[in-house]
Amino acid sequence: MSLNKDGNYYKITVLGGGSFGTALADISAINGHKVKQWVRSPKQAEEINRLHTNTRYLPDFKINTAVEAITDIVEATDQADIIFVAIPSHSFRDVIRQLKKITDDKIIVSTTKGIEASTFNMMSQIVEEEIPACKVAVLSGPNIARELINKAITATVIASKHQEVCTLIQKILQCKFFRVYASNDTFGVQLGGALKNIYAIAAGIASAIGMGENTRSMLITRALAEMSRFAVSMGANPMTFLGLSGVGDLIVTCTSTLSRNFRLGQAIGTGVSLAEAEKTVAQTAEGINTLRLVKEKAKEKNIYMPIVSGLYAVVFEKKSVEKMIENSMLAQQGDDVEFIFQDQYQLLTPPS
Repeated sequence: MSLNKDGNYYKITVLGGGSFGTALADISAINGHKVKQWVRSPKQAEEINRLHTNTRYLPDFKINTAVEAITDIVEATDQADIIFVAIPSHSFRDVIRQLKKITDDKIIVSTTKGIEASTFNMMSQIVEEEIPACKVAVLSGPNIARELINKAITATVIASKHQEVCTLIQKILQCKFFRVYASNDTFGVQLGGALKNIYAIAAGIASAIGMGENTRSMLITRALAEMSRFAVSMGANPMTFLGLSGVGDLIVTCTSTLSRNFRLGQAIGTGVSLAEAEKTVAQTAEGINTLRLVKEKAKEKNIYMPIVSGLYAVVFEKKSVEKMIENSMLAQQGDDVEFIFQDQYQLLTPPS
């Protein structure tokens, strides 16, 4: 557990009543911190406070009784030392704008794995634009909320340009079932968390049409190559994609039925429309928005991304999955490993 400079546990607010926000609130409370969770719905707040459950997103799980749900965002954040933001990307900027007057010197940690549609900004960039005085960090990794709140052993990455912020979040969240690693590649960590959702949809489609384990292995490996290629073109460190926020998150979202983007892909693979598929998931699947944005950006920057192009053709242009696969298999065959190292990236020897 981590004490603040006054010898007390930290005051933490989690913005968002979804599955991951609830899991983070639960962990923070388990570690002894004073936790408030902001939710929009009075009914949901009452359920969390009275029954200590969040049946819409995490049925069958109990939330730590120290978590206090609040519907007033000012009340929820006014005294907070650290604010975790766990809301969909399409609502992110609007919510952050509500914090402008009350977060001057606070730490804001984004857990949202998405990209802003109008700007192609990562969530940390939105916070920096809207509240330049605060310290920003991002949390991302192979963190399925149901397993996390069930106290299954899990690891994640905290990334920030402020090393002291990374160290603090590590101390606050680390416990016997949750380990937190640090990174200074804030952009790359977020890009990995956003991009993997695209390939989880593709993996879900592959699962629905009965493709084998060889195919799944090929898909995940080539997805990692595409992600790293795109990352380099956008200025991220490709080595970040070999860690938890890259290949780690990619594996879990492309193989687990607990992944909403994987389930969305499975539904699309059965032949239903995108709208019907989204209804079956019943939660925000960031991959669809990210697919649109990355397809456009790849075309703009002339980046070769055949999986993205093929998935886009299936989802938005109604092309058949079989034709997409055929085109992919007959495309030009290049080198296996495609990581590109630029001068500014150095391989660091880990401490002994």
